[in-house]
Amino acid sequence: MIRVAVVDDERLVRSGLRMILGTAPDIELVADCGGAEAVDAVLDNAADVVLLDIRMPDVDGLTVLRRLRAAPEPPAVAMLTTFDVQEYLTAALREGAAGFLLKDSDPEQLVRAVRTLAGGGSVLDPGVTRAVIGGYLTAEDQAAAARAVRALTPRESEVLALLGEGLGNARIAERMGLAPSTVKDHVRALLGKLGGLNRVQAAILADRAGLVAGGPR
Repeated sequence: MIRVAVVDDERLVRSGLRMILGTAPDIELVADCGGAEAVDAVLDNAADVVLLDIRMPDVDGLTVLRRLRAAPEPPAVAMLTTFDVQEYLTAALREGAAGFLLKDSDPEQLVRAVRTLAGGGSVLDPGVTRAVIGGYLTAEDQAAAARAVRALTPRESEVLALLGEGLGNARIAERMGLAPSTVKDHVRALLGKLGGLNRVQAAILADRAGLVAGGPR
């Protein structure tokens, strides 16, 4: 069972997400609250996945994200937003967000996203992907990314391409015919070579380096 917490200052939004997630037999909503109670609620209920509003009036989403990422066993956190605000998205990415979702995402897409996050993958809603990628990597960053990718082994490059598709370790292992432990080692090695990036940052790098089908070349 995937344990999920929803953090948003609007009760109506939390209620809607509760209804959507309640339709999935493998998902349990263990907490829903505003920003002030978020860290305690998430950690006390051992949430695996957190859907976190990026902008709240009491304690903002970036502060909550930062505190959750500092926990000994942090959950996967996807930022919820109705705002295409570049600085918020970029800051959340640098703080270790595992994904970005629009609040009006299709219900089935939301459930799939939770399962992906629980499996160690990353999620980027098409509505915010351009803003996230554009704000995170400057032209200089892209040049550095290309150099870093060229330093990877062919197997590591293949793993990076699958990270760029948002896959978790288990799915990557299935696609490559490898043991999950082997994939975990490859992921750890390539993230280290890329400067200690997290999975979402690596996924963006893979896109910009042209490793993802349909991405820029």
